[in-house]
Amino acid sequence: MPIEDIDVGLSEEEVAVRDMTHKFAEEVLRPAGLELDRLADPSDVIASDSVLWKVFERYRELGIGVLEAGDGEVDPISAARVRYLVNEQLGWGDSGLAISLGVMGFPTMFAGLSGKPELIERFASPNNTEIGCWAITEPDHGSDTLAFGQSRVPEGSIRANCTATLDGDEYIIRGQKAAWVSNGTIATVATLFCTIDPSQGFKGGGVALVPLDLPGVSRGKPLDKLGQRALNQGEIFFDEVRIPADYMVIGADAYGGIVEMVLATANAAMGTIFVGVASAALEHALAYSKERIQGGVPIFEHQNVKAKLFRMFSRVEAARSLARRVALYNSTQPPLLQYSIASKTYCTQTAFEVASDALQIFGGNGLTREYPIEKLLRDARASMIEDGCNDILSLVGAEKL
Repeated sequence: MPIEDIDVGLSEEEVAVRDMTHKFAEEVLRPAGLELDRLADPSDVIASDSVLWKVFERYRELGIGVLEAGDGEVDPISAARVRYLVNEQLGWGDSGLAISLGVMGFPTMFAGLSGKPELIERFASPNNTEIGCWAITEPDHGSDTLAFGQSRVPEGSIRANCTATLDGDEYIIRGQKAAWVSNGTIATVATLFCTIDPSQGFKGGGVALVPLDLPGVSRGKPLDKLGQRALNQGEIFFDEVRIPADYMVIGADAYGGIVEMVLATANAAMGTIFVGVASAALEHALAYSKERIQGGVPIFEHQNVKAKLFRMFSRVEAARSLARRVALYNSTQPPLLQYSIASKTYCTQTAFEVASDALQIFGGNGLTREYPIEKLLRDARASMIEDGCNDILSLVGAEKL
């Protein structure tokens, strides 16, 4: 039983996008996410006969990614509303698949940022079917790749695991990215965050678009993890991989600003996705509380259950308000990183707490895979570490206060 959306002023077009995405989430994402979650071997998630590919195909057919990206001519407020409405519904369906679909478009975004017609044609054409990934995390470096500007981390003190060296009109890429790269073992193009000036540590970075069928590229096995099991993640190795120098779309001079921009964008998106997760957990708990009989009445009639549900409802709505406010601001002004981080950390924490409370309402049944709530709890727990763990992100945000 969906909770009412009290956002005022939505246009007919925005409501239509929300409802269309909800239908996709309900009919495609949620059942696919459940099916993929139950596969014991993460390699089966990406097998040729996996339902994962049908999810990607249907997503492209509906043009949801295009609607979310906008065309530059739409009013920014409307574009922001579409973005957060889509992300909430995708998260409501399955957070792992929502993240996979989101990072799929990273090469398109960076090709557009480059302003180079040949890259836009190669990586961002209207009929583009490339699967992208955000390759930033490294074996020895997780959240510190996002926090290199922190005063407690001296520039140049960190040795990167992935570097790119200019050699004439090409860059040579060496090293690896960690097992946490989303879409890592299925991506056809990497948006690669690498180090091009090691003397500056991570500050001396660059962003390159790297086709992953080039000689010297290899992959690890898909990661076997607690939650978001529908989200493929895995290592990428680079052994003397050569790309045209033009494929390095961001240099060291702009790298710090780009990392902050991408982190602000990704964290705001995570906020809205996990509002969807929290909302799904609340809806499951509310429906179950009106069906489950204990003491001769539905457990909803017991005051402690009713009070718990209302506290859950209040937290979900508070998270939704913050996430939407940040999304609106980011679409009309230069993003403020501390607000995006607040959205990500608060909404993911809320999703975990609400899912935990929902499981408590389900009681013993909540511990079984017969019911969906234990999956939501696992998915929400993963969110508090990915895209920068909440502890480190809070320190990054605090530096901005």
